[in-house]
Amino acid sequence: MDLLRSYAEDDEIANPNSQSSPDSSPIRMLPSKSAAPKVDDTMLALTVAGEAARAQSKPLDPTQHLVRFNPTYEQLWAPICGPAHPYAKDGLAQGLRNHKLGFVEDASIEPFVFDEQYNTFQKYGYAVDPSENSYIGDLEKMKECDAISVYNIPQHEQKKRKLEKKKEKMEEEGDEQDLDMTEVENPSTDTWLMKNRKSPWAGKKEGLQVELSEEQKKYAEEYAKKKGEERGGDKDKAEPMVEKSTFHGKEEKDYQGRSWIAPPKDAKAANDHCYIPKRLVHTWSGHTKGVSAIRFFPKHGHLILSAGMDTKVKIWDVYNSGKCMRTYMGHTKAVRDIWFSNDGSKFLTAGYDKYIKYWDTETGQVIQTFTTGKIPYVVRLNPDEDKQNVLLAGMSDKKIVQWDINSGQITQEYDQHLGAVNTITFVDNNRRFVTSSDDKSLRVWEYGIPVVIKYISEPHMHSMPSISPHPNGNWIAAQSLDNQILIYSTRERFQLNKKKRFAGHIVAGYACQVNFSPDGRFVFSGDGEGRCWFWDWKSCKVFRTLKCHDGVCIGAEWHPLEQSKVATCGWDGLIKYWD
Repeated sequence: MDLLRSYAEDDEIANPNSQSSPDSSPIRMLPSKSAAPKVDDTMLALTVAGEAARAQSKPLDPTQHLVRFNPTYEQLWAPICGPAHPYAKDGLAQGLRNHKLGFVEDASIEPFVFDEQYNTFQKYGYAVDPSENSYIGDLEKMKECDAISVYNIPQHEQKKRKLEKKKEKMEEEGDEQDLDMTEVENPSTDTWLMKNRKSPWAGKKEGLQVELSEEQKKYAEEYAKKKGEERGGDKDKAEPMVEKSTFHGKEEKDYQGRSWIAPPKDAKAANDHCYIPKRLVHTWSGHTKGVSAIRFFPKHGHLILSAGMDTKVKIWDVYNSGKCMRTYMGHTKAVRDIWFSNDGSKFLTAGYDKYIKYWDTETGQVIQTFTTGKIPYVVRLNPDEDKQNVLLAGMSDKKIVQWDINSGQITQEYDQHLGAVNTITFVDNNRRFVTSSDDKSLRVWEYGIPVVIKYISEPHMHSMPSISPHPNGNWIAAQSLDNQILIYSTRERFQLNKKKRFAGHIVAGYACQVNFSPDGRFVFSGDGEGRCWFWDWKSCKVFRTLKCHDGVCIGAEWHPLEQSKVATCGWDGLIKYWD
């Protein structure tokens, strides 16, 4: 009993919170006993932790195939290096680093030197080591070849090679003479293959020459002719059309012997004040295609000249009958531009057939013909009375060509533009002229000197296919293809007048002509929708619009004497007179 009691006391001491029940037997926990002596393992734990830390920081071994932990970004990108530098974790001091992966030495070797050694090693098996200035590779071959490279073969070696090649060639020719002709003609033999082999750089294989049929010959001739026309053709072959002219009036001279182009004596300006036209008073119709330009007879305006896309130029009566007086036929393609001389007795025409012709207005005879083989886009005569024999033409090949009409010789070429020349406008008492081009720039030239004295080109500028001078001579109006008319000064600096800008019309893509009224109070222009727009010069506001043509209204001219009369032309083939 004493023994059982002592067990119970021991159990209560071990588990003071447990409640004993008669049904449950007590759990006996015996303390563990170790026979090993007590050891201090603090240093062991520190050693293991240090090795783990070093394993986390040291670079990976590139030769191992298995990584038993997740390496960090620094470990993956650490350079392969030797013993650790005392001041850097990856073995390189910061001052020695010139690349994200470590230190890279500069290679001071020229590409030619490298290629020379590379090709020498490929051919002979030896090369120069640039770091030690010694030879590596096949040293016996080097001694045999006297250490030559592929680029410095001795002279005697070159001669020797030439002689060997010549000898081989002679042997081949001698063998060819001894060859059996049956073997030469049989493609299955090696002899045929050796004789007919060609280098890959020998060019195209020549096909069998077959006689062309008549139909094929005809097609080849037509194709060659067509190609020649596309490239501009030969100047000798492109013969100009035979010029002829037809007079449509009653008689060429009246009872007093005056010519039909003589201006009426009573024609003079009533006053200097111009008015905007309101109504249509006359329509001239005679062109079978569109009309590209119109010009009033200088100073009097009793006749109007028109250039048609039907290759014809017509002159119409304005004051009396209102009929066509004469037709000038001398171009094979559409007429691009026309221009009167100062007295109106002669005029110029420029056509897409690449010819410029100088006509006598009265008789219809061609006085002179000019061509450079390129399309003339604009023609002008020098406005000075003593220089009426000087012709300037803006060509499609970016040049402005100057001819002497009397001699027919080219006297000057102004070649600075980067695109086809569209306009030529004389300014500053005809001492200078302004040209515009498809290169979206304006250039100012001194007459007779092919050097640009002013170059105007801004990023916001568009091509300007029409320019007209203001009657006072101080400004020029330029039709810009971004649907506005810009004003430039003709003084020394040729500055853009930012305060004057005329807009509202749609001309993008069309070379609609811009003009001024004779008193300078109005600016007017056609547009791509067949309307004619009038702006007030001072306020820049739209004054009036007239619906003139069904298609494009390409040209508009104010009568030089009648203050309220304007002529317009369009691609519908009509010329309309407004009052």
